[in-house]
Amino acid sequence: MRLALGVSYRGAAYHGWQSQPGGQTVQDRLEKALATFADRPVRTACAGRTDAGVHALNQVVHFDTSVQREPYSWLRGSNRYLPSDIAVQWCVPVDERFHARNSAIGRRYVYVLRESVVRPSVESGLVGWSFRPLGAEAMQTAARVLIGEHDFSAFRSAECQAASPVKTLRGIDISRRGLYWRFEFEANAFLHHMVRNIMGCLVAVGAGTRDDAWLAKVLAERDRRLAAPTFAADGLYFVGPQYDAQHGLPTPPDLFASLP
Repeated sequence: MRLALGVSYRGAAYHGWQSQPGGQTVQDRLEKALATFADRPVRTACAGRTDAGVHALNQVVHFDTSVQREPYSWLRGSNRYLPSDIAVQWCVPVDERFHARNSAIGRRYVYVLRESVVRPSVESGLVGWSFRPLGAEAMQTAARVLIGEHDFSAFRSAECQAASPVKTLRGIDISRRGLYWRFEFEANAFLHHMVRNIMGCLVAVGAGTRDDAWLAKVLAERDRRLAAPTFAADGLYFVGPQYDAQHGLPTPPDLFASLP
């Protein structure tokens, strides 16, 4: 039987999603909890491997098992053995052809940034920070050149394992409420550090240290050295993957609809 899970987590305490020898990753903790509940090893595959410090609202994973339990039992049982900053939100049986990563037709990230003279305290680890005032119009103008299918080599980390740097960025929405900026990114797929590298460039434009035409030059040159430094992971959230309706997966509520 193949099961799909929706998992949320706060990434600050972990070295990213993907399993590592030290065991301090979200995948390691989730698989340990599932194995404890199932009383046998469980290996998962995820929709998108998040970096250290990055959070997730609806990370989707799948795994195969011969253990016969109701989906609700898997949900309650796995959560019993998970730390408080990781939680399984839903569990459903899926067709054996479903794959958390390969079946995804899109992915969404949101970056939440606080603009203030003083650094975050209560929200430390949960939001990015800019002490410089940011200009919405300049950032929106700059962001428009990134929409569509492009070679995003300028925004790709040296450790990226993607076969091709060409991705289709379907949308970037930038909005503000009070002290908080929200940057929403939707694409067919993302490169390693792609969102954080774009964020570094957008903030540079918004702060006025670069003009809004600079981002088009960076994109065209396809040289990572010309772009801004990688922005902090703190405010980055993997909202989740998108699938064809035939898979019958739950659509969690958009938590950012009511958050800053």
